[in-house]
Amino acid sequence: MNNLTRIVKRNWLWCLYLLFVTTALATHSGEAVFTSSGPYAAGKIFCWLLLAGFLVYSLQISHKENFFHSLRRMNPILWSRQIGLDLYIGLMLPLFLIFLNEGSVVVMLIWFLPIFVFANLATLLYFALNYDSIVAHFIT
Repeated sequence: MNNLTRIVKRNWLWCLYLLFVTTALATHSGEAVFTSSGPYAAGKIFCWLLLAGFLVYSLQISHKENFFHSLRRMNPILWSRQIGLDLYIGLMLPLFLIFLNEGSVVVMLIWFLPIFVFANLATLLYFALNYDSIVAHFIT
């Protein structure tokens, strides 16, 4: 039990991400999760592969270096702050796309916290889950 507690404490952010992904998959309704029936069906597979690749890379580097220690070292560097700010400003676009796709401020706000915390790991999950409905807004 002590070993499990230590693992969870050390990886609490990943445990939170696992909870988020599980919740998103369990509550997802509408289109199929892994297959696409619409135009540009290969795009859905690409979204899942991109998410999987980025997730594997993120897991790999998180075991080599602590995320919060890295942030503390980078914080004094002005360009690091600018890049971080640029990332979070850029995350407003997927949130707006979620609002347009879902037609609901509530759904957008539900996705806000995971996107704020996990950034592209959350946006890629949303795009992979909702690929057909997003594409349908642009292709008729």
